Amino acid sequence: MKQERRREPRDLSYFWEMLSMAQKFSVSELQRFGYELSFVRQQEQQRLAVLKSGQKMASITEDGQINTAPKVFLRD
Repeated sequence: MKQERRREPRDLSYFWEMLSMAQKFSVSELQRFGYELSFVRQQEQQRLAVLKSGQKMASITEDGQINTAPKVFLRD
């Protein structure tokens, strides 16, 4: 049976290493406003960084584009 990966705690450096240089710069910018890197999702040959600040979410594409109203669906 396949183990549920999202239940395993991960060190944020694991996700940080998955980011492009442009994403790292954008993550650093959003951290100034209280956002924290939550996870990185693989979507259609691209990695999408997802950050949270309380109830707010933001996403960052591989080229560093920030979206503060992303359509990211979270599983329970």
